[in-house]
Formats: sequence, C-alpha cells, structure tokens
Amino acid sequence: MRKRRTRKAGIGSAFDDFLKDEGTYETTQAVAIKRVLAWQIEKAMKEQQLTKAEMARRMATSRSQLDRLLDPTRDAVTLDTLTRAALAVGRRVKLELV
Repeated sequence: MRKRRTRKAGIGSAFDDFLKDEGTYETTQAVAIKRVLAWQIEKAMKEQQLTKAEMARRMATSRSQLDRLLDPTRDAVTLDTLTRAALAVGRRVKLELV
C-alpha cells in the first residue's frame, strides 16, 4: 500500500505557476509588495498618531505625494520616497534579491 503524500511544501506554487503562465507574475508581485508597504507605513503612522500633514512635513514632501504613496493601487513609487517615509516613522527599508 502506497502512502499518500501531502503537498504542503507546494502550497501557493500552483497559483504562482498560473500567474507566470498568464505573464502577470511580476506585476502581481509588485502590486502585492506595494500594498504591504503602504499598509506598514499607515500602521506606523497610526501607532505614532501622526497626521498626514505631519508625515508629509517629516518627509519634506506634499500631502498629495504621501497620498500616492499610501494608495495601495498605485504601484509606482521610488526608493527615495519609501526611504523618507520609513525614516519619518523611525523605520528603515530593507531590500534583498532572492
């Protein structure tokens, strides 16, 4: 009798493969990363009770620029903007290639 194997190690891989086949994997990853970063910045702002006006002042930018950064549907953001936002809430950006 053969023992049935579970696919726990491959969870999510079928969806990743689907996205790759559709040619949208990289775009989907970029949007997901941007949404997480926007959520983390907003969370830090709430924890520190920072208004958008104060956050923009700390970043030396406009409030509309901050709104674009915090908008999870806008995936175009510069590393400079992310770094300034992180520093404004006492954090740092950590990037790595995998």
